[in-house]
Amino acid sequence: MTSITRDPLLAIAKGILWFLMGCMLIAAAACLVAIPMIHIFQHEITIELAKEATVFPTGMFLWGCSAILLFAAITVLIVFRLFQLLKRIVDTVGAGDPFVPENANRLTQMAWLTLTLQLVTLPIGALAVWIGTELEKSSRGHTQIDDLGFGISGNGLLLMLILFILARVFRQGAAMRAELEGTV
Repeated sequence: MTSITRDPLLAIAKGILWFLMGCMLIAAAACLVAIPMIHIFQHEITIELAKEATVFPTGMFLWGCSAILLFAAITVLIVFRLFQLLKRIVDTVGAGDPFVPENANRLTQMAWLTLTLQLVTLPIGALAVWIGTELEKSSRGHTQIDDLGFGISGNGLLLMLILFILARVFRQGAAMRAELEGTV
């Protein structure tokens, strides 16, 4: 067990996960702070955007930006939770006991969060396309809207499937271990 608890790979993984969780919290806070700032500094933002636009987009434009920031904060918090669950699994590996029912539950939660993450990107993409279209209509030819790449990702769906399967593997491993301990 001491060789597992002193594994440098696990220490590096924990450090990276702590760092990423910190980054996610900072990013979520930045998005949430930016939402009221858009409306507080609406006049200044309007002036800057009007310099580039022949016809400035409607007031709904700033509300659309606010909605994107809100969905971005939700997305970042979902990713934070994924990292948090992964760190807890890494902790059990470091303790030498990864096949516990809690890890199966964590993996199942991670799979559902991955699906949620895929679904949250849909309104972000729709809002981004709408804002881009509004900017393109009102710009003096400086803006070109291409495919923004939002939507359901095949890789995300594959990750979700893998996490559900791993959850079953961990659940079965925990059950087999409990059964084996019962026979000894």
